[in-house]
Amino acid sequence: MIAFVWAQDRSGTIGYQGRLPWHLPDDLKEFKALTVGQLTVMGRRTYEGLPKRPLPDRTNVILTRDQSYQAPGAVVVHDRAALLAYADAHPDQNLMITGGAEIFALFADVVERLYVTKLAGVFPGDVKMPALDWSAFRQMSSREVFNADPAKSHVFEVWDRK
Repeated sequence: MIAFVWAQDRSGTIGYQGRLPWHLPDDLKEFKALTVGQLTVMGRRTYEGLPKRPLPDRTNVILTRDQSYQAPGAVVVHDRAALLAYADAHPDQNLMITGGAEIFALFADVVERLYVTKLAGVFPGDVKMPALDWSAFRQMSSREVFNADPAKSHVFEVWDRK
């Protein structure tokens, strides 16, 4: 299975200066639960923005055009075909695509499941989630979480391709 895992604010922001523009411990817990034991795919900039690299207990796969890029403890691939070939060689693990925007756009035509955390507020940001054809998906579940800071109240949603 190919899935997207991300959080976005009400305006579609997913990043700011190489990091998440918010701190939501329950979202991080949900992210970990979804990605542990899986092929966790991200672009180079997303990887470099992680506070701890590589993410433990999962296969970190970095997709970058930089042929000389090295990430000790992670798998580095350089194009979509190489990533899909790597995933085919590991059929026991799902392909969990975690960003950034270019990586999401590259796989929008083949993603099968969306795990999205939607925040109620709007945060400063310099990276937006690429447009998805939401009509191609059906919502499978939704769980609302309230926060003392209303801007950080959020909904966890799961969508499957029709």
